[in-house]
Amino acid sequence: MGRGGGPGGRGPVGWGGGRGGGRRPVGRGLAVGVSVLAAGLLLAALLLPNQPDLLTPTAFLRLPGEGILLAAVLLVLPPRARRTGAVAVGVLIGLVALLKCVDMGFYSVLFRPFDLVLDWGLLGNAADYLRETSGRAGELAALTGALLLAVAALALTTGATVRLTTLMARHRARAVRVVLVLGTAWITCVVLGLRSGGVPVASTLDADLLGDRAKQVRVSLADARLFRREAAVDAFADTPPGKLLTGLRGKDVLFTFIESYGRSAVEDPGMAPRISAVLRRGTAALRAAGFRARSGWLRSPVTGGGSWLAHSTFLSGLWVNNQQRFRTLTSSDRTTLTGAFRRTGAWRTVGVVPGVLVAWPEGRFFGLDHVYDGHHLDYHGPDFGWSQVPDQFTLETFRRREFGKRGRGPLMAEIILTSSHYPWAPVPRPVDWAALGDGSVFQQIRRDGKTEQEVWRSPQSVRAEYRASVEYSLNSLVGFLRRYGNENTVLVFLGDHQPVPTVTANSPRKDVPVTLVARDPKVLDRISGWGWTEGLKPAENAPIWAMNSFRNRFLKAFGPQPG
Repeated sequence: MGRGGGPGGRGPVGWGGGRGGGRRPVGRGLAVGVSVLAAGLLLAALLLPNQPDLLTPTAFLRLPGEGILLAAVLLVLPPRARRTGAVAVGVLIGLVALLKCVDMGFYSVLFRPFDLVLDWGLLGNAADYLRETSGRAGELAALTGALLLAVAALALTTGATVRLTTLMARHRARAVRVVLVLGTAWITCVVLGLRSGGVPVASTLDADLLGDRAKQVRVSLADARLFRREAAVDAFADTPPGKLLTGLRGKDVLFTFIESYGRSAVEDPGMAPRISAVLRRGTAALRAAGFRARSGWLRSPVTGGGSWLAHSTFLSGLWVNNQQRFRTLTSSDRTTLTGAFRRTGAWRTVGVVPGVLVAWPEGRFFGLDHVYDGHHLDYHGPDFGWSQVPDQFTLETFRRREFGKRGRGPLMAEIILTSSHYPWAPVPRPVDWAALGDGSVFQQIRRDGKTEQEVWRSPQSVRAEYRASVEYSLNSLVGFLRRYGNENTVLVFLGDHQPVPTVTANSPRKDVPVTLVARDPKVLDRISGWGWTEGLKPAENAPIWAMNSFRNRFLKAFGPQPG
């Protein structure tokens, strides 16, 4: 017997004897497996959609034209350039895959793709959100995880491309035949218009994506020049202070934003019955207190998030739909709606912004004499998700610090209500106004509320909690006005934008309700020509104005009247 177990010193064929005879089939199988995984990884990266609602199994049952073309290019390159080309192609595929992942995040919240020029600042806002909701440790863990995943994605796509390129070069004739067959199949699918799951089998997803991004970059780079030209035109820049807002002299004017209060809350069949009931009861209760209301629609520049862009659009009369425009605006001397009140010298102007937890120099730009941020509302209760202060407490603190002071002069306030902010977990409940105290009364409500994990188990649960949060905000605002409003109170309240697509069911509408409430009939007479609906709920066919048109309409309506 030799060293093997069989005659002549050989073991079973393929398993013993010879150099490495016991490892060669195993090694070959492992190599084949790795190559198959590499091909699958690249195919998945090329076919990965950039919108979450397109992320279905059928999305990956397609032929990527870019992959076939890149394989052909790598095959014709000379050996020395082939490896460099493979690395470049792998990095490119990885970068495009990462861009598509970022797009999915933006579509999930803002219902639009990531802007390669204008949206980098929003990543900082996302980090701030993580810190505020998960603490510094949670923020660092998430950022570290995202960085590691990005590096891993690039390394894997590059390694997979190099491996498959080496394999194709080693079996060049066979690789050429496969590429020709796949190319012919791709062309045939184009000619026949074959589709899978509603999308063409012959995919050009990445090519279309990169083409769209090239156009987007050109538009975004030109946007700064366009915005500066638009901002240079201001119909009220030279209006004498004595002629501004003459129709509101002696009134307290409150501009109040309700977070994520959009058209879907009022008209979606799953939410409208409850929200409409709140608006009907509110209309009746305010009428009993002597108030009347008119409501319409405004088209917001954003959806899902970016509240500060909507706020600045409403107040400045300019369409502010990206961070570059916001920075340009807030470094200018543009007359804002709130700033116009300050220019007259007839009002004290204040901002109540519970969501602001850092320095906010923009308050001066918006013409606010004093700002109450989240650190200066005397709140000692629990947070409710992103929202640091329940709306009812925010309004009560405003009353205690400013609105309820005896002997004061007219007041203009910008108030941001945040309880209906994503992720709607948990949602506060109304309490007796007299029992608000320092906010500790909300501790038990916070403990009884649902966690974010519970709420986000299903779209139905998300929609239910969103609806509950809007109900709470509306009830808080109506309750405040009934309790503390008087004949000199004028309230303008509106939504800043529609909520995330999970709530809106991907509705493309960007409309938000806007309502003006007053006890003095002369105030409502000033807007009689606006065509708005009586009450707190705008009719479906009520006028829809671009949000940036409100400033001019409002200043004109409440300025000197002809005759």
